[in-house]
Amino acid sequence: MGDAVTTWGQLVKVVGTWGRPPDPVAWAALAAFVALAIMALTPAAFSLLPAPMSRRRFLTVIGFVAAFLSLGYVAYYLRGGPRIIDATTYFMQGRALSHGKFSWIISEPTASFRGRFLLFQEPYRLGGIFPPGYPLLLALGFLIGAPMVIGPVLAGGITVATYALAHELVLDERRRPPFYVPDRESIARFAAALSLVSAALRYHTADTMAHGAAALAITLSLAAALRARRTGDSRFFALAGLAAGYVAATRLASAIPITLVILWIASRARPRLRGIGVTVTALLPGLLLLAASQHAVTGDATSSTQRAYYAVSDGPPDCFRYGFGAGVGCLYEHGEFVRARLSDGFGVLEALGATLRRLRVHLADVLNFEPLILVLLVPIFRAVRVSRACRSAGAVIILHVLAYAPFYFDGNYPGGGARFFAELLPIEHAVIAFAIAHALPTVAFPRRVLWTLALACLGFAVHTSYEHEALANRDGGRPMYEPDLTREAGVVDGILFFDTDHGFNLACDPAVTASHGVLAARLRNDDHDRMLYDSLGHPPSHVYRFEKAEPAVAAPPASSLVPALAVPPQPLSHVDVFSPHAPVNDSWRFEAEADWPPFAQGGGWAEPVWAAGTGASQDRVLTVTPSPASGEAWAEIELPVPRADTFSVQPRVLLRGGGGEGTLKLYMLKDTADGGAYDRVEVATWQWNGGADKAVPAHAMDLESREIVFQTARARMVLTAKGGAIALDKTTFLKATR
Repeated sequence: MGDAVTTWGQLVKVVGTWGRPPDPVAWAALAAFVALAIMALTPAAFSLLPAPMSRRRFLTVIGFVAAFLSLGYVAYYLRGGPRIIDATTYFMQGRALSHGKFSWIISEPTASFRGRFLLFQEPYRLGGIFPPGYPLLLALGFLIGAPMVIGPVLAGGITVATYALAHELVLDERRRPPFYVPDRESIARFAAALSLVSAALRYHTADTMAHGAAALAITLSLAAALRARRTGDSRFFALAGLAAGYVAATRLASAIPITLVILWIASRARPRLRGIGVTVTALLPGLLLLAASQHAVTGDATSSTQRAYYAVSDGPPDCFRYGFGAGVGCLYEHGEFVRARLSDGFGVLEALGATLRRLRVHLADVLNFEPLILVLLVPIFRAVRVSRACRSAGAVIILHVLAYAPFYFDGNYPGGGARFFAELLPIEHAVIAFAIAHALPTVAFPRRVLWTLALACLGFAVHTSYEHEALANRDGGRPMYEPDLTREAGVVDGILFFDTDHGFNLACDPAVTASHGVLAARLRNDDHDRMLYDSLGHPPSHVYRFEKAEPAVAAPPASSLVPALAVPPQPLSHVDVFSPHAPVNDSWRFEAEADWPPFAQGGGWAEPVWAAGTGASQDRVLTVTPSPASGEAWAEIELPVPRADTFSVQPRVLLRGGGGEGTLKLYMLKDTADGGAYDRVEVATWQWNGGADKAVPAHAMDLESREIVFQTARARMVLTAKGGAIALDKTTFLKATR
């Protein structure tokens, strides 16, 4: 029985879940399938089709419908706000850009604000790690008070861009087809309708992810370049270059394929040098925007913000890189995936496996129904032969797939599908519409259109809707911050502490202070919270607690072959009053894991690790692990100091065997006389052995207490591991008595 369950689980991973519609939206899609199928089967039902509209009215209507469907996705599946950590970070960066900030100043203790997907720059500057292109659009949404409408607006734009691209594919056709082909207006409208029924596009134009914006820009760039070649109007090459430059400022890897193709198209136009020159010049604004953002966040215009972040937050060293070899793959952010698939490094076979897995998922993204895409492969290849413009579109698709082959992580997830390839969906819809127009000449074109749309609706109803339902129910089944709860609790100013990265990102507003609004901070459950509270003058303070609940019941499965669906838990998030107590006997506790990511690291990596049952405070420690090549690693973290005074300082470490030798050095920071970089003054050193006997249970151990005179209230700790991993639990301060 167990083997049968395992085999079925593996089969589900390959073919996906199929069954009866799991939610009302899927049932509505099934009803749409029935209606479209009836119209396709019954000639008299053609009379039910709407009368032909003018081009302007058609584009207005279909753009509005696309936007409305994406807005509905926000409400029903996302349940009102961004869900995955990437989306919440984009959201925060968009809000910051609405204030004109790529990065912003934070106060001490910095651990109250630093965290996942945020990069810290000395002395007090913080910024998001994603490129600025999409946050720039979100900033417009924040300026009008509605950031979640940006995705639906992009949805409307994508349908129009798909229509325009399909027009160019038909107009560029050089050879007479062997049978009657519908007029180009019908094909272009069909392409726009295909965009409408793609559930993957609904997600990527609902959640605050950058792929929808990149998809629109790539499609516009290709359509403009094709039109420039056809008409000889170099202004469209300028538009193509601007759009490709925007892609570079949004997703750099995605910009390479479209840039190469539009430059190739420009090289085939007349006059050749003018087209290339206009295109290259138009690329510059996007590249300059990217450089400005990188300089603000990393201090170097040529330094990737994401690589800089992973260099201080993950390992092994240089794990987050574009290419092949040993050590590729970050063990903290993508640890489960890397250990399962990249144990021998990232080579050609691993890249091929990642590409095939993305393509497998992408088949469902295109029209919700993999068999339909497989059936259309022959007409698609035929279309590429017929149309020179289709060959250009095919080149973008192939180069885009190849551009992501050297990146180790699949990037697939429920609802988002093969997100690295989602940017190709509008191009694929235009090519598919062209291909279907050239296929099955004995079947009336309206019938072909109706059957294609019907099967796409059926695919969502009984297949891909399960993925979107899984997205809706993941991570507690709701956004990790809902402003309505804050307003209902009467919170209008002061500090609002968060126990999730997602919640902090959604609430963080770099322009807000505790005295003039709600300042978002991270709940560390130690004296980081107390120090922030004291430094801001004891403002009104609350904690936003996001809690998950196991579902009380499970919905009955669609069949014996489909797993049961979990009923979404009831909302448990709530706002509590935060009332820190004064430290007893002037004692202070600072958790080491609260200072992840570290300020800097080398030779290996630092990461927070759960250590339940070991006596570790809060069951977590900060572990420093040397890479096999170096054998020694270090990480620098902040140590908050209550004030300039004399304290007894005592670290606690975790002993768990493995032979690691630990060294902890405490430095006091002093400003220089010329106002330059601070001086580091070493004031204490601790050393210990992690224990060579792995049979001894892991346990926490206090190191020797040292009395230290702090002349300033700023300090750093450098934790060094040699020969194996070591872990720091916490550091306590106690006012020295003499």
